[in-house]
Amino acid sequence: MAEFLKQELIWTRKPERVFMDETKVEIITECGTDLWQRTYYGFQNDNAPVLQTKTADTYFSFTVRTRFESKHRFDQCGVAVYLDSENWLKASVEYENEEYQRLGSVATNHGYSDWATMDIPASVKEMWYRLSRRESDFCIECSTDGVNFKQMRICHMWEGAGEITFGIYACSPENSSFKATFTEMEITECKWEAHK
Repeated sequence: MAEFLKQELIWTRKPERVFMDETKVEIITECGTDLWQRTYYGFQNDNAPVLQTKTADTYFSFTVRTRFESKHRFDQCGVAVYLDSENWLKASVEYENEEYQRLGSVATNHGYSDWATMDIPASVKEMWYRLSRRESDFCIECSTDGVNFKQMRICHMWEGAGEITFGIYACSPENSSFKATFTEMEITECKWEAHK
């Protein structure tokens, strides 16, 4: 096992308000920040902060616990594989209203995003994610307790071969700001078993 925070870390758009120590990262999001490319909505947003490390390891898993004080539509934080503005993968809980929010994931290949979601109660304020890589294929799982993980998505990244970057992100697409806290970040052997 390797601790994510002990790796060489790279910011893509470091936020103005961030706190880091040896156990956690806290991001205070800035309004108008997002990641989305073209599909359906037509707009292109590529200004969310992402904290990542690099690896050429083609088989691994990355687990992170997120806690969020989100309260405005589309506030989100989670796990990401951000290769460049037109090729990335993310998973998060996006706040919608006082009743529900959307647990979902977005895969963006060659400049086009998709969005797969399921509604969960707005009272949920923490979520664990496990991102696993098998060469250019990726699996994202989620958990409410950090022990029992459920599959959210399996996808292929067309530019996901060789060295990649992966880590965490947080953003507020509309006129809001909230605190996102990331802890228990570990890189392990691949926990996404081969299909038999």
